[in-house]
Amino acid sequence: MRFLMIGCGVLLRELSDAIVRSPHMVDAVYLPTGLHDTGAKLMRESIQEAIDAAEGKHYDAIVLGYALCGTGLAGVRARSVKVVIARAHDCIALLMGSKEKYMEYFNANPGTYYRSIGWVERDDQLVEQVAGIGLDCNLQQLIEKYGEDSGRFLYEEMSGYKRNYSRLTFIKTGLEVDDSFRQRAQAEAAEKGWKFEEFDGSTSLFRRLLTGDWGPEFLVVQPGEKIVASNDEQILSTAAGEA
Repeated sequence: MRFLMIGCGVLLRELSDAIVRSPHMVDAVYLPTGLHDTGAKLMRESIQEAIDAAEGKHYDAIVLGYALCGTGLAGVRARSVKVVIARAHDCIALLMGSKEKYMEYFNANPGTYYRSIGWVERDDQLVEQVAGIGLDCNLQQLIEKYGEDSGRFLYEEMSGYKRNYSRLTFIKTGLEVDDSFRQRAQAEAAEKGWKFEEFDGSTSLFRRLLTGDWGPEFLVVQPGEKIVASNDEQILSTAAGEA
């Protein structure tokens, strides 16, 4: 089979590892790391544009290297080709290996900020992207640029970690080529005065996504359907999509 993989740049190493292990022919498109910080509407439009660009290219499936990501994937539509996505709240659950592991750790460790290979090595790139779209502005500047509600939401998202977090957890997936990623994450925790921990993650969801092993942990969106947030333990569901 032939797949198109559309994925987040922060997961490039995990997704690329899964691609080279896939028995299928895979074309890959990586979208900017900071896309989720531009707001759900722009994120959804960017992913939809990448899906729409695949029309007529004879793919058997389009697989998404994303999770629900806030509500950034809600509303994304499958056109003439089915779309597949893991049932997960965000990339942290993907890196941990399941939504169950994520929720267990999340509930037991409130106030945790997460890092992985991608989050460590692409942090500078994320800062540049945030600055490029104006998300490094103060509250008043964001309100003037994006409106009252969106401006306040973005400000809280970009500045909230300074107030709400007390721990940094580095998720290991086995793809670390040396100890430098962990060391950089540990140094960041020390700089912010946070406790540092490590978590043994997994690449299993990435590999299953790219091999076509789409069990209950995945949502298959058939042509004509769209992704919706189910607001339950399944996280994602489908509904009839508009044109």
